Amino acid sequence: MEALYLLIPIAVGVMVIVVVAFIYSVKSGQYDDLEGPAHRILMDDDDPRIPGRQVKQPEKKAAVNPSEEKNG
Repeated sequence: MEALYLLIPIAVGVMVIVVVAFIYSVKSGQYDDLEGPAHRILMDDDDPRIPGRQVKQPEKKAAVNPSEEKNG
């Protein structure tokens, strides 16, 4: 029982150190996407799946009667 008085504060202290180290590594950019920019350069510029890209939708043509297409 006396060992728990020592082990629990040590475990909490180690946990705090690990959490602080993890937060520091996330904020410093350790987990940023390193392969994304290399693959993104190979993608087509008008691909709508690329974040931040807005693709212009083609304008819809007015409905044309099929018989008018053949004559004109």
